Amino acid sequence: MNGRSIFKVWFSLVFITALALAGCSGGGGGTPAANDAGGDSVNSYTVGGSVTGLSGAVLLQNSGGDDLSVSSDGSFTFATPVNAGAAYAVTILIQPEGQTCTVSESTGVIASGNISNVVVTCAATAIGTQMGGARQGVPLNLATAVTTLAGAVGRGSTDATGAAALFNYPDGVTSDGTHLFVADRQNHTIRKIVIATGVVTTLAGVAGESGATDGTGTAARFSWPQGITHDDANLYVADSENYTVRKVVIATGVVTTLAGKAGWYGADDGAGTAARFSNPSGITSDGVNLYVADRESHTIRKIVIATGVVTTLAGAAREFGATDATGTAARFYYPSGITSDGTHLYVTDSKNYTIRKIVIATGVVTTLAGTAGTSGSTDATGTAARFSWPQGITRDDANLYVADSQNHTVRKVVIATGVVTTLAGSARTSGSADATGTAARFESPVGITTDDTYLYVVDSNNHTIRRIVIATGVVTTLAGTAGRGSADGMGAAARFDFDETAGITTDGTYLYVADYRNHTIRKIVIATGVVTTLAGTAGEYGSADGVGAAARFNYPYGITTDGTHLYVADTYNSTIRKIEIATGVVTTLAGTAGEYSSADGVGAAARFSDPQGITTDGAHLYVADSSNSTIRKVVIATGVVTTLAGTVGLSGSTDGTGAAARFYYPYGITTDGTHLYVADSENNTIRKVVIATGEVTTLVGTAGEYGSTDGTGAAARFRYPQGITSDGTHLYVADSSNGTIRKIVIATGVVTTLAGTTQVYGSTDAVGVAARFNQPYGITTDGIDLYVTDSENNTIRRIQ
Repeated sequence: MNGRSIFKVWFSLVFITALALAGCSGGGGGTPAANDAGGDSVNSYTVGGSVTGLSGAVLLQNSGGDDLSVSSDGSFTFATPVNAGAAYAVTILIQPEGQTCTVSESTGVIASGNISNVVVTCAATAIGTQMGGARQGVPLNLATAVTTLAGAVGRGSTDATGAAALFNYPDGVTSDGTHLFVADRQNHTIRKIVIATGVVTTLAGVAGESGATDGTGTAARFSWPQGITHDDANLYVADSENYTVRKVVIATGVVTTLAGKAGWYGADDGAGTAARFSNPSGITSDGVNLYVADRESHTIRKIVIATGVVTTLAGAAREFGATDATGTAARFYYPSGITSDGTHLYVTDSKNYTIRKIVIATGVVTTLAGTAGTSGSTDATGTAARFSWPQGITRDDANLYVADSQNHTVRKVVIATGVVTTLAGSARTSGSADATGTAARFESPVGITTDDTYLYVVDSNNHTIRRIVIATGVVTTLAGTAGRGSADGMGAAARFDFDETAGITTDGTYLYVADYRNHTIRKIVIATGVVTTLAGTAGEYGSADGVGAAARFNYPYGITTDGTHLYVADTYNSTIRKIEIATGVVTTLAGTAGEYSSADGVGAAARFSDPQGITTDGAHLYVADSSNSTIRKVVIATGVVTTLAGTVGLSGSTDGTGAAARFYYPYGITTDGTHLYVADSENNTIRKVVIATGEVTTLVGTAGEYGSTDGTGAAARFRYPQGITSDGTHLYVADSSNGTIRKIVIATGVVTTLAGTTQVYGSTDAVGVAARFNQPYGITTDGIDLYVTDSENNTIRRIQ
C-alpha cells in the first residue's frame, strides 16, 4: 500500500471513529470519564464545539495528537478525553480544498466539565490574481511542515493519478489555480495535473521523442522544455534545446512556435522566426509580454505576445558577469528562473548565486540578495545571504520563494528588505523526506509556483511535484515518485540511492547490493523483499574498517560473494574490502584508501584506480580496475595482487595475452572458473579472458561501434554495457545506455535482447521488450531468476 492509500485509510478511520464518538456523546455533552492512574481516580472531560461555513472536509487536531475529520457544519467532539487540570489546544491540521478555516475559543484548561464552545469558521479562500505564471495577491503564511502524500519508486512518463504517475526530470511549473502545467524536461512533454485529484495527463508531445514539430497534442514535439508560464488561454514554453519559445493552446493542445527557429542558436532580436535564443530557461508573463531568461546568452529577453517581436531588455549577448546597471550595460551569468509583479522582474542569476531585480520600464538591474561568485546557504539580509545555483522563483505581494537547487532547499526572500530565510529543507542535504522545516528533504528542486493556497515545487531529481499547504505548512507529493533514499523496509517501502551505478550479488537466499551514493552495503531477503543495511552508514563516506554501521565506504560499486564473505570494490577509496556476512565485520583486503595508482603488491602495498567490477572463483578475486584499464587478480588468502591482463594507462581494444591486451574502461566482470567475461564499457564489447594464460579475445561486439543490434559475434552492438553475470551457458548483460538486458550464448556468440526496448526508458513491469528499465547496471542470478539494479529508477528488478 502506498503512502496516499495509507493516508486515506487512516483519514477514513479517524473520520468514522469521530462520527461514532460524536453520535455517542451527543455533540459534546456527556458524563465525565474516570481514569485510574496509580490507584488515584482522575476525572477527564471531552473537548468539542461547532463548525460553520464548511464545504468539504477539515482535519482538526487537539493538543498536538488527537485528530478529528469533520465534513459538515454542526457539532464535533474529539475522541480522547482530557484530564481535569490539563490544557487543551485545538488547531487546523489540514484545510478544506478551496477554503480557509479559523478557530476561536481554541485553548484553555479543563476545570470540571466538558468543553463545547470551540468555534471553527470556514470561508472561501482568496486566491488573488493571475500574474507571472502564478496566482498572487495574498501573502503566504507558512509553518513549513513537509510530507509526501504518495510516492512510488522510479521515473518515467506514465499518465495516472498521484503516486502512479511518473515524470522524468520535470522542470518548470505554472498554475491557473485549478491545474498545474509542468515542463517534463527529459520526457520532452507538457504535462497537466488536476490539483484537486492529482490526475496527470500529457497535454502535448510524446515521451522519449524529441523534435521541433508544431502540431496538436501528441503530434507536437519538444526538446528539453524547461520554463513554462501561461495566460488565460495559452501556455508559453521555453523549449530549451530547440532554442525557441512555443505556444500551447490549453483547450486544444495545439502547439505553435512563437519566436526563434529550431536548431538555430544565437541572440538576435527580431520578429518570430527571425529571432534567436541560446537555451532559454525561465519564462514569465505580464499578460501582454513574455520575459525570458535566455540562459546561455546571459540576457533577459522580451517578447510581445501579439506580434512575436523579440528585444533584449537587459544584459549583453555572450558577455557574462554580475554588473548592476541599465539595460545592455548590466551583466548576468546563466540566469534561470524569472517572475514578475507587472512592474518588476525578479531573476535567479544561477551561476552568480544571486537574486536580481529589474525595473521593466527602464531596464535598471540591481542585486536584491546574495553576492556574485560566492555560493553558500547563509540566511541573512541582502548581500550577506548566500545561495547555491538558485533556479525556480515565484512570489506573492511581499515575498519571493526560491528553489535553491544545489542547496536542496526552498528559500524565502522578503522583497522590501532582502531578508533571506530557509523555508524547507536542509542545506546540502539531499533526499525525499517529508518532515517539518529543516528536517524535510528535497533533491535538486528547480521549479516553483503558487496559487495562494499552496506552493508547488518541482523536486526534479526525485521526479515529483511537491505541494505545501500555505495555511498549515503541510507538504504532500501531488504526483510522481520520490525514488531515492536509504530507508530499510519491505519491497516498495525500501529506498536506495544508486546514482546510475550499483553492483549486486547473491548467495541464493539473499541479494547484496552496493548502494553507491549511500556508501552502504544492503542485504535483501529474496523470498520477502525485506531490505536491511549490512555495513556502512547512509550519507557518511570514509574508509574506516569496523563492524556494521561503524564501517565506512566511499562510493562502493562492485560486489561479489563466496557465500561466507562479501568482497567489495570500494571505488572512490580505490581499495578492495572484505565483509564477513555473519557478523558484518569489514576489513580492507588490498589497496590503501585515497592512494590511486597501479602497483602490484601485497595488501596495503597494492594500488588500484577506481576499481569497479569484481568477481571470485572462491580462491581469487578478479577486479576490473577501470581507470587503469586493466584486469587485476587478488589471492584472497594472502592479499597478493597481480595484473592479469592489460597495461596501466594504455587503453584500447587489442586482443592479446596479458600485458599485450588492451581494455577501455572495463566495468562488469564475471567468471565460470576457467574464463573471465568482461563488459568492456567504452569499447562497447564483451571480452573473454582465459584465467590460466591471460589470453584476451573479443566475444561479441565491435570496438568503437555502439548500437543495439542483435546478432552473432562482431555483428552485435552494445551501448556502454555495465553489469554481467553467467549461468554457465549464457551471459546476461545490463546494456546500460540502451536500457535493456541482453543474453549471449557463450558457445556461439549469438546475442539477443531479453528484456526492455532500446533507449525507451521507464520502470514498467511487463514481459520481454514491453518492460522498461532506466540505466540498468548490476546484474546477478540465484540460478532461478535474474536480479538487476535499475539504477536511475533506484530499484531492484527481478526477471523470472
